[in-house]
Amino acid sequence: MRDFLTALSERVVLFDGAMGTRLYELGVFLNRCFDELNVSNPALVESVHRSYIAAGADVIETNTFGANRLKLDKHGLGDQVAAVNRAGAQLARKVADSTFVAGAVGPLGIRIEPWGPTSVDEAVEIFSEQAAALVEGGVDLFSIETFYDLAEIEAAVKGIRAVSDLPIVAHMTLEDDGNSLEGVAPEVFGARLAALPVNAVGVNCSVGPAAMLEAVERMARVVALPISAQPNAGKPRSVDNRNLYLCSPEYMAVYAKRFIEAGGRIVGGCCGTTPDHIKAIRGAVRAASPVRRSTVTTHTSAQEAAPVTPVPVELRSRLSKAMASGKFVVSVEMLPPRGHDLAKTLTGATMLHEAGIDAVNIPDGPRASARMSPMAMAVRLEREVGIETVIHYCCRDRNLLGMQSDLLGAHSLGLRNVLIVTGDPPKLGDYPDATAVFDVDSIGLTNMVSRLNRGLDVGGNAIGEPTGFYVGCGVNPGSPDLDREIARFEWKVDAGAQFCITQPVFEVETLIRFLERTRHVRIPVIAGVWPLASYRNAEFMNNEVPGVNVPDSILERMRRADTKDRARVEGIAIAREALTAFLPHVHGAQISAPFGRYQTALEVAQAIPQERRMPSSTTRPDRSAAAQEEAP
Repeated sequence: MRDFLTALSERVVLFDGAMGTRLYELGVFLNRCFDELNVSNPALVESVHRSYIAAGADVIETNTFGANRLKLDKHGLGDQVAAVNRAGAQLARKVADSTFVAGAVGPLGIRIEPWGPTSVDEAVEIFSEQAAALVEGGVDLFSIETFYDLAEIEAAVKGIRAVSDLPIVAHMTLEDDGNSLEGVAPEVFGARLAALPVNAVGVNCSVGPAAMLEAVERMARVVALPISAQPNAGKPRSVDNRNLYLCSPEYMAVYAKRFIEAGGRIVGGCCGTTPDHIKAIRGAVRAASPVRRSTVTTHTSAQEAAPVTPVPVELRSRLSKAMASGKFVVSVEMLPPRGHDLAKTLTGATMLHEAGIDAVNIPDGPRASARMSPMAMAVRLEREVGIETVIHYCCRDRNLLGMQSDLLGAHSLGLRNVLIVTGDPPKLGDYPDATAVFDVDSIGLTNMVSRLNRGLDVGGNAIGEPTGFYVGCGVNPGSPDLDREIARFEWKVDAGAQFCITQPVFEVETLIRFLERTRHVRIPVIAGVWPLASYRNAEFMNNEVPGVNVPDSILERMRRADTKDRARVEGIAIAREALTAFLPHVHGAQISAPFGRYQTALEVAQAIPQERRMPSSTTRPDRSAAAQEEAP
């Protein structure tokens, strides 16, 4: 440890270049687990290490960037974490001689809290497992690289520090604008990294040297620790159906000198860089003297920005005001059309509005179907009909930044009620070969919207005036794994959900069982009510709609309704019975309108006594997200 830190204090330190793209150039297919080559083809990995040492690298990184339990498990190698990492460190140690060996640690490949269901503690444990094996194999330091989530890189540092006090160089990765992939400025993430128990901070991968230089310059203004810069050899370009990195060694060397002049103490290369690039950079390093930085400007991070006052929950929408007053609210589900013509939808919405329905609920690509944007439909309904909408927003089709852009736009257009759902996978829908994103799930997206309601974007940057979304979540009281469903419901409430809408429920006992077990996290509950249209519809709901259970007694009632008219009447009767039973226990009902039959939904709603539709003087105690949003 003393040797590396001493070297870093005395001179610019040169890291090696790419490992993954180099192995690919040497004939390893992309579907292989590159990290496993430490065990199955050590000679090939050794040859890459030797080439970088011969080029003049001061530090070589182990071939373990993706050798954590989660990534190895995708190749069926989850039980070989220790073997793969230990072998990777031993290979590098074997050829290193006087060259330092850095244990390469990359991200887990999943989202952790607050964006995903994996907890920080779980992430720390996974990183610790990998780090312990690298220490056992003989590394001199750690290079944490290509991270874009500050919460995850903090977990990586914590995991390593749980098993080792070796030096750590911590890197974030960038967009072309110089900010992190989540939009965090170098001044902000640089200061956050420097506050961790690490020995150097920096940036690597994703961009070429030109974009990285500006980030280094901006970090140098606020960071006193040594700064590392390890760019790609430009952006890959397709040449004869192969992705090639086209920055020349000479060009990379010019920028290495500029990194040093900007205050960099560590330089090297990432994707696309070769021993030739490192050899050229070696010459630039010899010719350059490191810049001494004697002053550091204190930067206020976005998380420490001036606090904003969230919009009170009861003032966010007519729906939130109604529920806060104790009114039993009724919404009706309206599917977006498959085309662009909203004439029938506008007519139906007008009928519902005139009948006193509080809101219409607009699904987002239900069962992975291709339909009109619920946002576009909602804007037209609110502006042309005057009825309030609750838009579903699913995580399937957009990444985190795209979802943030959409929701900021929705707020600007006047939409306020949003129900966050994970979404059905494409294989369930019309286009099973379509690509799903699922960058986050409904818990992660609820966290994001909660941040927007506190005036912060996904990167923690201030957005000015906070949004005022009334945030809902979905829940399934009839889930076959109720313990898991309740755990996820608790996480959604913790993330900021302020009301929930259930899957269609046909038995009051199912709903009451769920409510009894969730009293400690109670938020307003809107019960899903589905008027069955026929016995075939009942069978479909019971067998093909995830999370819905139609009891045998109801199936039998629908079976006995042997004509279309009788089936409709029986379906409405069953829905009215369920709604009447639910009334004392919930804050509202969402009534579905199978096949666009909105008159059916209105007939079901007639089961609600008029006095229940009027605001009461008191409301049930609940744990809404309002208090959470007051917290920093």
